[in-house]
Amino acid sequence: MESEVIVGRHAVREAITTGHVVNKVLIQEGVKKQQIDDILKYAKDLKLVVQTVPKSKLDQISKAPHQGVAAYIAPYEYETLEHFLEQQETKDTLSTVLILDGLEDPHNLGSILRTADATGVDGVIIPKRRSVALTQTVAKASTGAIQHVPVMRVTNLSQTIDVLKEQGYWVAGTEANNATDYRQMQADMPLAIVIGSEGQGMSRRVKEKCDFYIKIPMVGHVNSLNASVAASLMMYEVFRKRQPIGGDK
Repeated sequence: MESEVIVGRHAVREAITTGHVVNKVLIQEGVKKQQIDDILKYAKDLKLVVQTVPKSKLDQISKAPHQGVAAYIAPYEYETLEHFLEQQETKDTLSTVLILDGLEDPHNLGSILRTADATGVDGVIIPKRRSVALTQTVAKASTGAIQHVPVMRVTNLSQTIDVLKEQGYWVAGTEANNATDYRQMQADMPLAIVIGSEGQGMSRRVKEKCDFYIKIPMVGHVNSLNASVAASLMMYEVFRKRQPIGGDK
């Protein structure tokens, strides 16, 4: 059976508890059992294969800090845009999606998925080419959020934006110049927020498709933010506007 490797206690625990197909769990020899009691319990309840292995085995298969735990799982499945939009039509709340235009750092994607889950973002869209995919490093950095936030991998971001607009989404691009302060952005409509790549920002075609632009003001000496930090600020600003203090969660 085709498998992928995930590492780290949070990632492995979420994979097991959310029903992802887990082929085998690997536990490092000598690891303190109280640190992984819940993982062992879930694995036993589901009759999963659990194997104790030397640390060198986990070091060999891991591309991220493994915390003494790894698992072979079925490959991550991407959501389709069509199915995602069908589900959004049944929601009573306003939809929000993130479009990641050429993001290449798996740690950034994992961090973005973690914040997306925390703020109730409905989905993340990435391109098939010149972009990070769902990997064990992404899973580890997301601390399990990869199991809860749908990720759509599309062939053409420009065409995808056209589809989103047909469904009523307004597309906001993150831009440093000639843009509205993100604290003044409107959030009372379905939103698709574009985050550009770490080095180049938004591509020209995607930029031309945006309905408006938003920026994060900075007063220091460095004039840019990490992509995951910028995305987190945008997501929490939408959350703040839609979920005011004292309102219903």
